[in-house]
Amino acid sequence: MTRVVVVEDHPLYRQAVCRLVDGIEGWSVVGEYADAESALAAMPEADLVVLDLGLPGMGGLAAVGQLKEANPSVVVVVLTMSEEPAAVAAAMRAGAQGYLVKGAEPEDIERALVSAARGQAVFGAQVASAVLRQASSARTPNRFPQLTEREHEVLDLVAAGQSNQQIAAALFISPKTARNQVSSILTKLGCTRPELIALARDAGLGGRR
Repeated sequence: MTRVVVVEDHPLYRQAVCRLVDGIEGWSVVGEYADAESALAAMPEADLVVLDLGLPGMGGLAAVGQLKEANPSVVVVVLTMSEEPAAVAAAMRAGAQGYLVKGAEPEDIERALVSAARGQAVFGAQVASAVLRQASSARTPNRFPQLTEREHEVLDLVAAGQSNQQIAAALFISPKTARNQVSSILTKLGCTRPELIALARDAGLGGRR
């Protein structure tokens, strides 16, 4: 049994998240709270905490740190409104293992929570897009003008050596969509995949200079 605590100040959204969690086979909500102080004061034994950053009173970032300090093994997944790269970075530094945006589809949230419980770092599609878009614009603002924003994101992951399956998982898209995106990039740039990797890395993508 995967035991989950939900910390969210909006009652309707909190109920929706609890229903989603309880609908996952082998998962159960063992506590739900409207603020971080209440959660920390009465925290039951839990494997995973779903936490909003925009909480009243103690902020979500401080709560992440205190949760991890009290129980280093607990997995904390942020589920919030902001997709700003700075907020993502701050949450991960505080100890969060995942960062999702509330506009995500329920099935995407479920898939991300399951992945986080298995020890994987997870980012929602909107978050990945924002972070990769910032990285791409900072490094290569006009290098590949023929590509769409999503194709730039895919290209960054191709340059990092990711397979189509890994790209699909990272961007929360289907493997078929990832394969089609890569194919479109190869066609637009007129090169093979190995040539594409070299070209993208030369442009500063993929975390390599």
